[in-house]
Amino acid sequence: MATQSAASSHLAEQAAQEERRYLQVFLWLAVLTAVEIGVIYLPLPHVEIAAMLVVLAATKASLVALFYMHLAYEKRTLAYIALTPLVLCVFLLFMLTPDLGAFTRLLTHRAPAASSGEAHPSE
Repeated sequence: MATQSAASSHLAEQAAQEERRYLQVFLWLAVLTAVEIGVIYLPLPHVEIAAMLVVLAATKASLVALFYMHLAYEKRTLAYIALTPLVLCVFLLFMLTPDLGAFTRLLTHRAPAASSGEAHPSE
């Protein structure tokens, strides 16, 4: 009977510890969300604000994956499988960035189209 009581108290202690961890992660997510909202109003260039928001979002996604999806307690192989889409996304982002620059240059250096209401110079 004593071992059953010790086991149940151990399980209750484990459940309380896990609940504390969930609440801590929730509080960190709330703080990071508040920081994200604050970053939007900083007097910084848009590129820097976007970079900060991406880092904060990646941090929040990592917290959710590690603790709410229980990846922190899984084998390393599963963590590598979960990180593969992130690596592919970053790779594709860097590979497509030059195309975005070329497309933007094409749009900004295009000659303005003549509007239909204007008289032609030859007339």
